[in-house]
Amino acid sequence: MTGLGLRQLRDDPARALRLGVRLTQRFMPGPLRKRLAGLIVARPRDPRREVADLRALLSLRREPTAATAATTATAPTVTAVTAAPTVAIATNATAAATGRREAVDGRVLQFVTNALPRTNAGYTVRTHKIALAQRELGLDPHVASRLGHPAAQGAFDGRTRVEVDGVPYHRLLPWLPPRDLAAGVRAGADHAARLVEGLRPAVLHPVSNHLNAAVALELRERYGLPVVYEVRGFLEDSWLSRDPAHSEQDDFYRLTREIETRCIREADRVVTLGEAMRDEIAGRGVDPEKIFVVANAVDDTFLEPLPDGTELRASLGIAPDAVVVGLTSSFYGYEGIDTLIDAAALLRRRGTPITLLLVGDGPERAALERRATEQGVDAVFTGRVPMSSVRHHHAVLDIFAVPRRADRVCQLVTPLKPVEAMAGGVPVIASDVKALREIVEPGVTGTLTLPEEPEVWAQSLLELIYSPEQRRKIGEAAQDWVRARRTWRAVAAHYLEAYRDIG
Repeated sequence: MTGLGLRQLRDDPARALRLGVRLTQRFMPGPLRKRLAGLIVARPRDPRREVADLRALLSLRREPTAATAATTATAPTVTAVTAAPTVAIATNATAAATGRREAVDGRVLQFVTNALPRTNAGYTVRTHKIALAQRELGLDPHVASRLGHPAAQGAFDGRTRVEVDGVPYHRLLPWLPPRDLAAGVRAGADHAARLVEGLRPAVLHPVSNHLNAAVALELRERYGLPVVYEVRGFLEDSWLSRDPAHSEQDDFYRLTREIETRCIREADRVVTLGEAMRDEIAGRGVDPEKIFVVANAVDDTFLEPLPDGTELRASLGIAPDAVVVGLTSSFYGYEGIDTLIDAAALLRRRGTPITLLLVGDGPERAALERRATEQGVDAVFTGRVPMSSVRHHHAVLDIFAVPRRADRVCQLVTPLKPVEAMAGGVPVIASDVKALREIVEPGVTGTLTLPEEPEVWAQSLLELIYSPEQRRKIGEAAQDWVRARRTWRAVAAHYLEAYRDIG
């Protein structure tokens, strides 16, 4: 696996040293490990090389042609049988013509960027929960992570297959890395082709971003299998929101958006997270009838009564009578956590101090810690916590906050974290942006307030703080809403619709 970092080494010659240090760190005592941590911070890729790679990928990912359409026309017809929810193959002209074996009824092959057990994040948790729910529906999901994962991230793990809760996770591990993105797509398809021939899936199910879609679309051309592309976000808009210097006129934004749009248009069906994203995809020229919404959801365990938070509250140094407002999140600028801190500072100056419990990590954490300290805000930063302890942190909260900015990415993408809090009956206050209106009905299942306005946030928080009965009512209503509409079992049934009669 020593060749997996060569492409990164080309862009950043110190990468080999950092990967070595990262592995060595595991065997070092704590103090020395911290001293070495600064050596493993990666240098950003050269923007010019990044743009050149995107141009090469764009030339590879051409607009659909008559040849592509002919290939798609010979794809297997997939029928989901309502009485016994499976994906059944009705015909398979391509397999018959080439002598390949027919696809296995109900077998789905997902292509993802990263996966459990190596990476534990919202993206990987959704992938896993969907796979488990699909199994309950009678499907047979397999998951393949992107070429090189997890070795390219510094993991000393050469296994090509692992299982988590019975879900098979496959890894595409080359001896040498591709020279650019286009070569990566071809190499990913070459490695995945062995999986396709061995597993014989009925559906290829790539998940954001466009690199995974491009691999699946290449495999469709080779095998005539239908592609259902799951769009969980828009990479170009996330990139735009992370740096004020970024612009929609930048080559990276324009090229990434064009590649993503082409992949969306080429897919046989598209799955996405919410209505705002559905509208965006339709606006890019996709037939609305081809777009299916499978929203973020929770396990039934999230609907159980919250554990006692007294012990955790004490261990975090939070006073028993403190009003605690908090969140679980990645610490990026677009999450708007600075607005929440500023609102807490206003409340403190006006005689209503609150404690912020900020669970998570990310590039903005250090700046946010300084901001809280400078303004005298009582804020507890826990860092990332295991998924198993999320509900314990919910139990400490009086109010769950989602202070997202009005950035384009926040208007489009519906987050999972507030749904988890709502499932536990924790009252939610959120920014009034389009995506969050899909989960929060003002005054019924939560409170909506103006984004990026600390003064308005402070007033909205004050009203909730002094209205415990209102908090109780909206918490209960939110929990009932999640129970009825947002469990993985409930939402996963929409995949059967997306897979039905495809081809």
